[in-house]
Amino acid sequence: MLVAGQTEPAVSLPEAQAFVRVERGEEEALLAGMVRTASALCEAFTNRVLIARGFSETLAVSGEWQRLSLSPVRSIDAVEGLGLDGSGVPLAASAYAIDVDASGDGWVRLIDSGGAARVRVSATAGMACGSNEVPEPLRHGILRLVGHLFASRDGGGVGGPGSEPPAAVTALWRPFRRMRLS
Repeated sequence: MLVAGQTEPAVSLPEAQAFVRVERGEEEALLAGMVRTASALCEAFTNRVLIARGFSETLAVSGEWQRLSLSPVRSIDAVEGLGLDGSGVPLAASAYAIDVDASGDGWVRLIDSGGAARVRVSATAGMACGSNEVPEPLRHGILRLVGHLFASRDGGGVGGPGSEPPAAVTALWRPFRRMRLS
């Protein structure tokens, strides 16, 4: 089970307002939702967390190396055993091994479970510390997707209901996409 912190948008509301040419705050809530949606879609497409945030993941007890779901991992902060009732028990540093490889994958291997039924790993993942550190092609793709969502929100514009997002969005995001085979 994966529990992640709130996704911070990779572009600000004023940037999105300027991109879609909305000067008044009448549609701010709608536009803010579109920014969050486009940021989340960018993360799903690239298979990378854009802005650093904490998460915790529950893994099976195993002596094999297990990869964490989110990447790029910046740090693995804690590893604790979980009892059958879900209560956490800190594990000694000698009871597990952790690694973050060159591609940003986080790995955990349990050496001594101490009787735990599962293991909870707390970590931080993200490409950047803040929105201005996110690579510009990703940010521009998010803005283009926000523009598309905004223009087609009522079924009008850009090709009508269910119209496909601009190909430029995926063209901007594709160089950052990370695929996993396992």
